[in-house]
Amino acid sequence: MRTVEQLLTYPKISGKEVKEYLDLAVGLVEHNLKDFTEYFPDSNSQNNFYPQTENVEWTTGFWTGEIWLSYEATGKEAFKKAGEVQVDSFLKRIVDKVDVNHHDMGFLYTPSCVAAYKLTGNETAKKAALLAADNLMARFQEKGQFFQAWGELGAPDNYRLIIDCLLNMPLLFWAAEVTGNSDYAQKAEAHIKTAMNYVIREDHSTYHTYFFDPQTGEPVRGVTHQGHRDGSAWARGQAWGIYGCAMAYRYVKNPEYIDIFKKVTDYFLTHLPSDLIPYWDFDFDDGSDQSRDSSASVAAVCGMLEMSKYMEKEDAEYYTDMAKRLLLAAAKECAVQSPEQSNGLLLHGTYAHASEHNPCANRGVDECNTWGDYYYLEALTRLSKDWQLYW
Repeated sequence: MRTVEQLLTYPKISGKEVKEYLDLAVGLVEHNLKDFTEYFPDSNSQNNFYPQTENVEWTTGFWTGEIWLSYEATGKEAFKKAGEVQVDSFLKRIVDKVDVNHHDMGFLYTPSCVAAYKLTGNETAKKAALLAADNLMARFQEKGQFFQAWGELGAPDNYRLIIDCLLNMPLLFWAAEVTGNSDYAQKAEAHIKTAMNYVIREDHSTYHTYFFDPQTGEPVRGVTHQGHRDGSAWARGQAWGIYGCAMAYRYVKNPEYIDIFKKVTDYFLTHLPSDLIPYWDFDFDDGSDQSRDSSASVAAVCGMLEMSKYMEKEDAEYYTDMAKRLLLAAAKECAVQSPEQSNGLLLHGTYAHASEHNPCANRGVDECNTWGDYYYLEALTRLSKDWQLYW
């Protein structure tokens, strides 16, 4: 564990370093367009290189988000054209209902299609994102007031929410804004309230998933799906909590969410190992042979930079500075330096790590993953200008 005093001794990323790392990352994205315009990178790399895949799983929107962030950074037409090709793919996917029987419509359609609509006014993107929002709305469970993450709707073995879903809610707030239909926002607020009430433990660590009784909607228990054990803090889940709190406050403006953010974020910060790159679960610390998850770090950075907009000056400066420390550590230790090294942006991520206490098989262990790449590029973008976020 780290103390705050120890954390304050780490260097912060400078404006010059932000530009250098941003330029490097955007150049890598441009280099990869030849392989990933008609196709998408798989969720995680294999030996640091992503294979091509169709538009499936919950992760493809992050690559398209990298394209739009690169378009913002450069204004190059090649990025816009590639992004538009991918928007067409996302419309086809939601119309044909390809691998969309889950809650991750925000992860898929916010950095791809909402971004495209906000940046270019692309009407195909707007249509696709609204269809995705409607698809997510169908997963709302009145008994319990939450969006069911996975599985057959109402099935007792999957009647649960997961902490990740806080990052799917911005899609619904956007849909409410562009359609004038407040039901999207009301359901999103209800889900956020439920999640905040149950996924955060007394010590401010977080559950990955939380079950409810399908007959009554009463809370049942918190369990992990990808963490080391039910009572541990899965690093990426804690990061989703950080960014999720920031998004919740952005849209709902409930001051309790600032307080929750501080507690969840402080848990994350003080449980980091000495190099500031989290292990995949906070059960592990210096000296462990377990894998890291750099994606958890950069997602947390984005959440800290977002919430700092809404905080009092002293708190805003503190969390901004902490974000800069984490981002510099991630960039120095994990940033891809050349196309020969990898076709990703950020090394040393973990998609899923097997444990005797979770149902996962090892996947993408010590590899790049698309959300890590995306949030790394988003974090650099946030520090390079007054970024108007997609979320």
